[in-house]
Amino acid sequence: MAMERSEIERLIKVAIPDAVIEITALADDGDHWAASVKSESFRGKSRVQQHQMVNKAFGERLGGELHALALTTIAL
Repeated sequence: MAMERSEIERLIKVAIPDAVIEITALADDGDHWAASVKSESFRGKSRVQQHQMVNKAFGERLGGELHALALTTIAL
């Protein structure tokens, strides 16, 4: 089962309300996405911590319903 672009964005926004998000399909299968996420809440956090914040938004869906998500995170 694939995850829609709008659902990816919604889940990130719930977890990181001030996020500015750009999502790009890496394949035409709904399973492989790239996301650029910019947020003030990333300031002072390591890249790993930033990615953990985004990944946490998906819970158990990451690796299942959402097979792959390439992340770029930036502190505003």
